[in-house]
Amino acid sequence: MDYRSVFLLLSVCGLTRAFTMDLDYGGVPLWINRFLGEPSVLTLKDRIDPGWYRAVNTQSCPLECDCPIQWPTAIYCDHRGLNQLPSGLPFRLQYLFLQGNNITSLGSRAFDNTTYLRWLILDHNQLLSEQLDNVLFSSLTRLVNLFINHNNLTKVPAGLPSGLKQLRLAYNHIEKISEGDFQNLDSLTLILLQGNRLKTIEEGDFKGLGALNLLDLSHNFLDTFPKHLPPSVQQLYLSNNSLTGLSENSLHGFSGLRYLRLGHNKLRNERLDPGAFNLTSLVELDLSYNRLTEIPSVPITLQYLYLEVNHIQEFNVSSFCRTVGPTSYSRMKILRLDGNKLEYHKLPPDWVFCLRVLHNIYI
Repeated sequence: MDYRSVFLLLSVCGLTRAFTMDLDYGGVPLWINRFLGEPSVLTLKDRIDPGWYRAVNTQSCPLECDCPIQWPTAIYCDHRGLNQLPSGLPFRLQYLFLQGNNITSLGSRAFDNTTYLRWLILDHNQLLSEQLDNVLFSSLTRLVNLFINHNNLTKVPAGLPSGLKQLRLAYNHIEKISEGDFQNLDSLTLILLQGNRLKTIEEGDFKGLGALNLLDLSHNFLDTFPKHLPPSVQQLYLSNNSLTGLSENSLHGFSGLRYLRLGHNKLRNERLDPGAFNLTSLVELDLSYNRLTEIPSVPITLQYLYLEVNHIQEFNVSSFCRTVGPTSYSRMKILRLDGNKLEYHKLPPDWVFCLRVLHNIYI
């Protein structure tokens, strides 16, 4: 599944929820908690006359921005053609939206007056790594979300605050991660690095990230499976790289890995160890758009398997069930094999005993 939308979780009353969509923020949902006073991530530009905001809002607001009275700690300066950070940002500020501008640099003291900042959205600007000072973010001790997708960064920003939970650096020009880039970021749960120029992941690159849940390394230039990743990762996205295979121990240590996406690579059966995916925590495995000629062995606990558009010619029941019995059967719910060289009427008759709880099969 390609998440190119942002879903907004809006608390209406009690446990009631609603959601809408936007196309920013790196393609992974940004959940909004209304009970914490978190604001809408939708732009306010051209929705209401800015003069009205200023007429009813007595608090200070930069001329280039909108300051809605319903979210007094949020300021919207997005899509204004700005070349630099607006002056006069108030001390109360917690949510700053600066996406869709032309900002190339930020001074070392840019955020000295906004130490309560929780979200900083800088997507779709022209930020350059050499123009970001090493102490730029040092005063933002309360920062939780930092979004710098779609910029011109060549390296991970230095001096990131220790309380950061989400770091989104998708679609930049980062070629290498240096040891220490993520040092002391014990609270970080999500890192987006898709759409960069990474070729290898070295031991120590992600050292110390004990809380990391989601890591997106898709759309890079990786040709070998990255082994040196935090064992806490539950969602690992590696689609659209140049991976050719996995060894028996590629997933060793990932005891909690649930979602693994390897679509649009160059995987071949001869480069896949028979036990490569022998991980009972796996819920979803995406192997679509590769060069597989056989269905690889998967654990019976796997629920979603995507193998569309490969070169598979034979349906092997043993890939899903080594034995079949009252308690020995696959928990597979969705199986996609369309775009291969298979025909439904040629499936072996015993496949239904193995895949007995299957909801949908596509051939």
